[in-house]
Amino acid sequence: MNPMNRREVELILKNLNIKPNKKLGQNFLTDKNITKKIISVSEISQNDIILEIGPGLGIITQELVNLVKKIYAIEIDHRLYSYLNDKFSTYDNVEIIHGDILKVEIPKHNKVISNIPYTITGSILDKIFFRINSPVGILTIEKSIADRIFLSGDYKNFSRISINVNTFMKPVLKSSISRNSFYPIPKIALSLIKLIPRDKINPFFLEKEPIDFFLKFISGIMPYKNRNIANAIELFFKTQKDIQYTKEDILLILQKNNYENKKVFNFEIDDYTEISKLFYS
Repeated sequence: MNPMNRREVELILKNLNIKPNKKLGQNFLTDKNITKKIISVSEISQNDIILEIGPGLGIITQELVNLVKKIYAIEIDHRLYSYLNDKFSTYDNVEIIHGDILKVEIPKHNKVISNIPYTITGSILDKIFFRINSPVGILTIEKSIADRIFLSGDYKNFSRISINVNTFMKPVLKSSISRNSFYPIPKIALSLIKLIPRDKINPFFLEKEPIDFFLKFISGIMPYKNRNIANAIELFFKTQKDIQYTKEDILLILQKNNYENKKVFNFEIDDYTEISKLFYS
């Protein structure tokens, strides 16, 4: 099989009676050079078990199929699911799964290769990467999100995604991708990024509950990233029914643990984990 160009993609979609669905993030890769770049960046080995989210017409899948041990391709569109099942029916190492990536049970894998649906990027990152023993990620995402993931010291680009991704992962590559490499052409600028798991993850994250609390805690304080940390934590706990801290409680806990009451965005990445641990119960 050879990678498809734009005309071939349009023809197949027409034959399948599929009009790209914006809500499902359906932008189909048409650039053979980008396909090759994704494969190269992925540093594929024959032992790799790949999770592909939204394989579409299987353009990347067909490049991987003879290179890896197993591919799990999760496709939400039933027409594309049927098309892919037929297309890869002769391959024992490809399993097409019909379902929503945010709802299905995900098989074990060590790498994720995907043009992520842009509207649910944050939710996918939460589910796939924020845990112990997370996979390597080779992802095409919105450029503005990639800019937040790769810490630059720019206050405006610093967000909860900046903290969450860098707590669990190490961003190692960011490269611009032309919007013209997809059909239909997305309205947003795109980046190809590569994430690898951090060598050391805080033992606090060995269980699911602390991870859930940490993600909720970061989500709760980051809307106030320009305020002092004590104010942000106080405002977060005002939204929690079961746990309440006064401003004085928070300041005392921070002081006892040698944390200054400075702006939220002025802390080091690992400080956010340690501070969240102080308020986890």
